[in-house]
Amino acid sequence: MGLEFEQRGSDSPYVERIWRSRSAGLDRMTSVATAHWTMVFWVEAGEFHAAVQGPETRAASAPVPEDATFLGVRFALGTTMPWLPIGQLVDGFAELPDASRRSFRLNGSSWSVPDFDNVESFVRRFARTGGLVRDGVVREVLAGGAPDLSVRSVRRHFLGATGLTPGAIRQIERARRAAVLIQAGVPIADVTSDVGYFDHAHLARSLRRFIGQSATELRGEAPEQLSLLYKP
Repeated sequence: MGLEFEQRGSDSPYVERIWRSRSAGLDRMTSVATAHWTMVFWVEAGEFHAAVQGPETRAASAPVPEDATFLGVRFALGTTMPWLPIGQLVDGFAELPDASRRSFRLNGSSWSVPDFDNVESFVRRFARTGGLVRDGVVREVLAGGAPDLSVRSVRRHFLGATGLTPGAIRQIERARRAAVLIQAGVPIADVTSDVGYFDHAHLARSLRRFIGQSATELRGEAPEQLSLLYKP
């Protein structure tokens, strides 16, 4: 009972993760922070919906519709849709028009609804139209590079392509890594040092803000349902 997730990686440079889930017997969950934006398709009470979900800067309680099915395409950091500034969607979402089980409207054109196995085909076609672009500066910085730009210019690139500052992304990603390690049974002291927290109190504050649960709760026998967490 709850949310049953299935997820996979992708060989597309535009996509970070693809997931699908089904709800049963659960009315709320904790939506954990994420630096990525996601395109989501779902069926609720027989009605089909499509939306773009922006980055989430902190954990929050979220309603879960009964007996609903979901498909999510989580895009890689630095991937953006020029016609829909991602900064406007931080901690929010935009529902896509004319959505049906067969098609939906995106940037003025009708597109077939992808499924779990053929998302990359949709992404390739959409990118060829210019609907998706990747910011080279963001890619370089995330890969450990140092572009010949001022700190202010790098920050502008991140805000334009992700809606978040580099520092905010680091904090969110660090908390998510810590939560995955804790769930895997790694000792708290090791998580604290390996992931880069000053001390246990620093880790605890970060988990509460970005994950919505303490280390003890994450390790509990019946932890509260969380949105998608996975080892990168």
